[in-house]
Amino acid sequence: MARSEPHSRADYSLFWPLQTRWGDNDAYGHMNNVVHYALFDTAVNAWLIDQGLLDIHSGKLIGLVVETRCSYFSELAFPDSVEAGIRIAKLGTSSVTYEIALFRQSETQAAAQGSFVHVYVDATSRKPVALPDNWRKILEKIT
Repeated sequence: MARSEPHSRADYSLFWPLQTRWGDNDAYGHMNNVVHYALFDTAVNAWLIDQGLLDIHSGKLIGLVVETRCSYFSELAFPDSVEAGIRIAKLGTSSVTYEIALFRQSETQAAAQGSFVHVYVDATSRKPVALPDNWRKILEKIT
């Protein structure tokens, strides 16, 4: 399997600021690999909330992660400020494939990048539902 190349900031039009935390560092002195996934999730969901799409308290639609991956290129560690580049690789009927790249503040190449797939479901039944038109309009802006 060929190793992917790090994305550039120019590959993304949307950026979400994130701050590493003291507890993100592991025994090796860098950010533990599982934290990258948490930052992916935080950036995408914070943006969805900011756009008025996701209501984590009383919304009828929620996204369940069904697939995820990450490639690492350079270390991140507390107290790095990070910007997550977010774009959509695929917009399905009830699913969205997000691509996220983590950039150390002011660096042009991604320290890590990956993707995850949300399947949007009814919050009660947990059955997939088609994305509403207002969601599609906003999501299409970053495809």
